Amino acid sequence: MPDTLNQTTSQLLDAVSAGLQVHDLGRLLTVGMPQSPNHPAYWHSLPRRHGDMVRADGGSAANDMISMGTHVGTHIDALAHVSQDGKLYGDLDAADALEGGRYARLGVHTIEPMLRRGVLLDVPAALGVERLEAGQEITVDHLEATLSAQGTRIQAGDVVLIRSGWGQHFDAGDGDTYRGLSTGVPGVGEAGATWLAGQDVHAAGADTIAFERLAPGAGHGLLPAHRVLLVESGIYIIEALDLEGIAAAGVHEFLFVLSPLPLFGATGSPVRPLAVVGA
Repeated sequence: MPDTLNQTTSQLLDAVSAGLQVHDLGRLLTVGMPQSPNHPAYWHSLPRRHGDMVRADGGSAANDMISMGTHVGTHIDALAHVSQDGKLYGDLDAADALEGGRYARLGVHTIEPMLRRGVLLDVPAALGVERLEAGQEITVDHLEATLSAQGTRIQAGDVVLIRSGWGQHFDAGDGDTYRGLSTGVPGVGEAGATWLAGQDVHAAGADTIAFERLAPGAGHGLLPAHRVLLVESGIYIIEALDLEGIAAAGVHEFLFVLSPLPLFGATGSPVRPLAVVGA
């Protein structure tokens, strides 16, 4: 076993030495960035700036303070995030998951760091459009057609990321359109989520604010894909991903790297996912 481990480590180091290309899939955290109105906004301030306190040798240090909801910016949903009829994943009573006012069971601290095969489903590219329409549902036919067009396949345990092109509105600073409260947002519906669960994926993500389709004018009133994935299937959800760069590079399969902050009892965590491919 030690020889096998040493050989594996050597192969990994050789791959790094040969050169790797890293695609950053996380959004830049900025004050005023587009976000769900259901969560506390991101705020950043500098309690101490250079010159406020100067050491005897002339040195100075600045420091920061941030506040934000755990479902703001690029983030991951823990299984404690959504319940159905008072139950969390595994038929766990939501009240029984609490300990000292925090979700000791199924909280984000229970998500192990991810080092997995990742698959990008570039739906607009497969459909021959720049981006999907507001409120458009990504159907099972769309998902299967995308896999066929790309020549890729999903394996059990993969992390599947679905590009709708809607992230272009985030890049353009068009927060109202990105949120889509009145116009809707494209994404998978209940059928698409059930299909993903049937592929036995470990996690699913998208470039939109709530992962799944938001109907025009409905906001976050109904989120069936969250129920299917989090509550019924134990599949993590990653939202507000930046998928434009990796899509432009034509990368559909990669090493996916993600580690949530170990926030005990929290329902989610900001993350900075990485997609790693050979140079």
